[in-house]
Amino acid sequence: MDPGDLAWVLVSAALVLFMTPGLAFFYGGMDRSRNVLNMLMMNFWCLLVVPPVWAIVGYSLAQEPFDNSLIGGFDAAFLSGIGIIDDNGATLVTIAFLGMFAVITPALISGAVADRMKFSAWAVFVPVWLLLVFVPVFKWVYGGFLGQRGSLDFAGGTAIHVNAGVAALAAVLVLGKRKGWPTEGHPPHSMPLVMLGTGILWFGWFGFNAGSALGANGTAVQAFMNTFLAAGAAGLSWALVERVRDGHFTNLGAATGIVAGLVAITPGAGFVAGMSPIYIGLVTGVICCFAVGLKTKAGYDDALDVVGVHFVGGLVGSMLIGLFSDPDFFGTDVMAGLFHGGGLELLAEQALANGVTIVYSFVVTLGIMLALKATIGVRVDRDVEAAGLDVSEHGETAYHSDTTMERA
Repeated sequence: MDPGDLAWVLVSAALVLFMTPGLAFFYGGMDRSRNVLNMLMMNFWCLLVVPPVWAIVGYSLAQEPFDNSLIGGFDAAFLSGIGIIDDNGATLVTIAFLGMFAVITPALISGAVADRMKFSAWAVFVPVWLLLVFVPVFKWVYGGFLGQRGSLDFAGGTAIHVNAGVAALAAVLVLGKRKGWPTEGHPPHSMPLVMLGTGILWFGWFGFNAGSALGANGTAVQAFMNTFLAAGAAGLSWALVERVRDGHFTNLGAATGIVAGLVAITPGAGFVAGMSPIYIGLVTGVICCFAVGLKTKAGYDDALDVVGVHFVGGLVGSMLIGLFSDPDFFGTDVMAGLFHGGGLELLAEQALANGVTIVYSFVVTLGIMLALKATIGVRVDRDVEAAGLDVSEHGETAYHSDTTMERA
C-alpha cells in the first residue's frame, strides 16, 4: 500500500470499530430499560474478547495461507512473522481492519437473544462461535472454495450478515420465547438511542464498505456512493410501506430500513454502480419490512429483528449481485449479473455460497447453544428475567427511575 491507501484503511478500520458501540446504542434503545446495560455489555464484550482471539489464532485460520480451500493454518498465529519493515505495515493494517469485522459479527447476534440469555453463556459463546463458525465461513468466502468458484461478497453480506442472521435464528430456537411474548408489547424504551445508533452505524458503514477496497481508489469511491444511496432508499421504502399499511411514518421504521439497506448493499458495494444501489435499497426495504413480521407467525422470538434485517437483508443483497454485478464498470474479471449480460451463472454461485453458509452456520450454532445449555445453561431464571438483567447480571442500573422508563 502507498501512504494514501494505508491512511484510508487505517481510518476505515477505526470507522468499523465505531460501529460496534453504534450497534450497542441501536439495540440498547430498542430493548427494555431494565436490560439496556446488559445489551451494551454484550456488544462491548465482543470488543474485549474478539481482538485477542483474532490476533492469537483467528486471523491465521481465516486467511493464512490465503489459497487454502477450507481453512487456513497457523503460519500467522500469535502474529508470527507479521512486521512493518517489508510492507510498511500493509499486512498489519489489513489484519486490524478484518479484526473489526470479526468483532461486530457475533455482536449482531446479541439483538436476537436480548432479555433472557445468561451473560456467562454469552461470554463463552462469542469466542467459540467466532472460531467454529465465523472463521471457517470467512475463509470459504474470501480465498476458500466458495470464493474460488466465483461467488461475490465485497464486504460481508454472506460472511457476516447472513452468517450472523441465521446463527441468531438457531440461538433463539434454543433459548425459547421471552416471558409474555408475543402477547405483551415490547416497544423501544428510548428512540433517541435508536436514532443515535443508526447514525453511528451509517457513518461507520462507509468504512465498512468503502474500506473493503483496501485502498483510496475508484472502487472505494463507488462503494461509498452505493452505501449512501442504498441506505436512504431502503429507509424510504420501509417508511412508505408503514405509512400505507399502518398510517404512520415511524422513526423506528426509518431507522430499521436504513440498517436493512446498509446490510443489503454490503455484499455488492464494489460490484454495482449507477442506479443499482437505489434499486437494491428500495427492494430490500420492502422485503425486510414484511420479513420482520414473520417471527410472530412462525413462533420464533427474535427480540430485535436480527433475522428479519440481517439474515433477510444480507441474503437479498447477496442474491441481487446476480442481477446487478457490472464488471465492465469496475474493469474487473468477476462474473457479470443477469442484467449486464452474464446469464444465470453468478446467480447460481450466490445461491450456493449462501446455501452453504446458512446450513453450516445454523447447524454449528445450534450445537454450540445446545452444549452450553447442557453445561452452564443459557437462559436466566424467570424471576431474573422479570426483574431485568442489568441488576442481576451486572449489578448496575441504567436509570435512577426504571419504572418511568420501562417498556410496556
